[in-house]
Amino acid sequence: MESRSWNRNAEDLSPFARGASPYEQWIATLGLPIHRGYYVEDVRTCEVGWWEERQCSAAILVMAGQEGQSEVRVSEIPPGKSTAPVRFAMDEVVYVAQGRGLTTISTDGFPPRTFEWQKHSLFLIPPGYVHTFSNTQGDSPVRLLHYNSLPAVMERMADPKFFFKSGYSDPELLYGDGDGFYSEARVMQSTAGRGRSSYWLGNFFPNMQAWDSLLPQTGRGAGARVVWIRYPKSRILNHMAVFPSRTYKKGHRHGPGILIVIPDGEGFSYMWPEGAEKTYIPWHEGSVFVPPNDWYHQHFNISESDNRYLAFHSPNPESSDVVQIEYTEEDPVIRATFEKRLAERGLTSLMPDECYTNAGYEWTYRD
Repeated sequence: MESRSWNRNAEDLSPFARGASPYEQWIATLGLPIHRGYYVEDVRTCEVGWWEERQCSAAILVMAGQEGQSEVRVSEIPPGKSTAPVRFAMDEVVYVAQGRGLTTISTDGFPPRTFEWQKHSLFLIPPGYVHTFSNTQGDSPVRLLHYNSLPAVMERMADPKFFFKSGYSDPELLYGDGDGFYSEARVMQSTAGRGRSSYWLGNFFPNMQAWDSLLPQTGRGAGARVVWIRYPKSRILNHMAVFPSRTYKKGHRHGPGILIVIPDGEGFSYMWPEGAEKTYIPWHEGSVFVPPNDWYHQHFNISESDNRYLAFHSPNPESSDVVQIEYTEEDPVIRATFEKRLAERGLTSLMPDECYTNAGYEWTYRD
């Protein structure tokens, strides 16, 4: 692929189109595949290209709903190899889509720390720390999914060297609590925000596919359960919802930049702006998508087991008013499409008829 130099002079953007964002200008210089659209079917198999500077293969995902708020990147590490050391001035959350390995992290004047991860692990890299990722498997590559807020911040500080060449880090983040930075997450009680009564606080979560510390997600229907995840020193957060076989959740909308990753299950989602045609998103393990700003979206389980999706929230403010569509008010095509997709698999809906006629229907939640 053609490689171009990044140019910070707004009057000299050629060969870039005038008005391209600083982030778009920068990624165009990398010579990596850039995947655009509404979704990527599978981050474990999407096309990647060699990134000499990082000593791994990689791809940039620029999906419609990111809207300059979040960076989503895939990296692939060959069997038995390690990435080149990188220092990045921002928080980055990493999800392991495939494989097993190690992360080594350090800052000047302090001994490095190393921790292990596996498929479906989720962890935070704190800002300013030098870090490498190592594939401990000898027979297959690792695929990592990276999430941060670089596009939004580059609107204010356009030079990428500021984020990758800065030598500043706060040793207290990693070393101020002994060995505790990547220790076991702990549950915290809260009564604030969106009705959640508790969340898990930590920087490392070993397996989101098997996570079972869940609470009822009472507002979204389908008997869904949820876990909220916060990182002690970061404004990025996650939540993961689990909902039963042959059910679907209520449609809702909010602000941009929220990445959705599928750790387990098979189904589809609809996304649409109010009053417009719906976009159909089929998904399975490894699929990712980002609902655009104020687009309604709705998630459907058409498998014979629980489905789960993991959402990444950027630090930027979202819509304060999360608008929801009750089952009693939804477009009839929603239910019809859901039942059609189930019938194609020889299955029938487990949605109770009463939920379509009684807006106050109370769901049963498993322990």
